[in-house]
Amino acid sequence: MTSHQPSSQADDQSSQPSSSGCPLEVTAYEESPGPSAPLAGCSSLPQHPGCKRMRSVAFRAEVEGDPATEAQDLWVVESLSGLKMKLKRQRVSSVLPEHHGVFNRLLEDPVIKKFLAWDKKLEVSDKYLLSMVIAYFSRAGFFSWQYHRIHFFIALYVASDMEEDNQAPKQAIFSFLYGKKHSQRPLFHKLRFQFIRSMGWKTRVTREECEQIQAFDPDLWVWRRDRTLLP
Repeated sequence: MTSHQPSSQADDQSSQPSSSGCPLEVTAYEESPGPSAPLAGCSSLPQHPGCKRMRSVAFRAEVEGDPATEAQDLWVVESLSGLKMKLKRQRVSSVLPEHHGVFNRLLEDPVIKKFLAWDKKLEVSDKYLLSMVIAYFSRAGFFSWQYHRIHFFIALYVASDMEEDNQAPKQAIFSFLYGKKHSQRPLFHKLRFQFIRSMGWKTRVTREECEQIQAFDPDLWVWRRDRTLLP
């Protein structure tokens, strides 16, 4: 992750004379991301009812202190007042349009459609968990054509593992994938492990990144799956 240090930006700006011949005073500060949500070590998503911080054994190999995403930092001008300029640091998402395209394509899969229709209480597929699926697609680094139904469910399973206290609903994933057969579950968990490893063990997604993902196509129907609005 590359970041631009505020001090260097401020020095460059202050060295340029203003039109009045006086140096421009620059104030730089970092805008901290929103609070992490109680949905993967719960440091990623908004405060949903019933969500708690949680990590499964599979994720304990995540390196402590590693950045949660490959997002970059961008310093932008927030305000100008006379000879004073205020800068703030914005987090730039690493998710590309092609990752959104993959997600939209998979939403047309008949099995995924049935699964989302089944989860009426949004226990395993609310908008923030689905945002994490797109973030994971970005981090895994596969080609767009390599993503299939199994990857959608693996990413959703990992997101639920990271963020949800109630683990029972995610077991329905196996029913939609394999029916009543249990023989394929070990293969699913093997693929899950490989998927997490392909992401460099970076399974934490911030609330800020989820909202950036949703803002890319705010009219997409799945972003209306808001658990807080359920009766």
